[in-house]
Amino acid sequence: MPLITVSLYPGRTQQQKDDYVKAITKSAVEILKTKENHVIVVFDEKPKENWFMAGKQL
Repeated sequence: MPLITVSLYPGRTQQQKDDYVKAITKSAVEILKTKENHVIVVFDEKPKENWFMAGKQL
């Protein structure tokens, strides 16, 4: 049972998230040879000020 966590900034619309989940689920089914109802996708939205790369805030 794949559990896929997507980390991103807040601000996407529900429609964008719905579309993305459909695409991720389709890919997981095709690539991982699993069933659609076994794929779980979780959005982990963190404010942009909490994101850093190479020691610098994004």
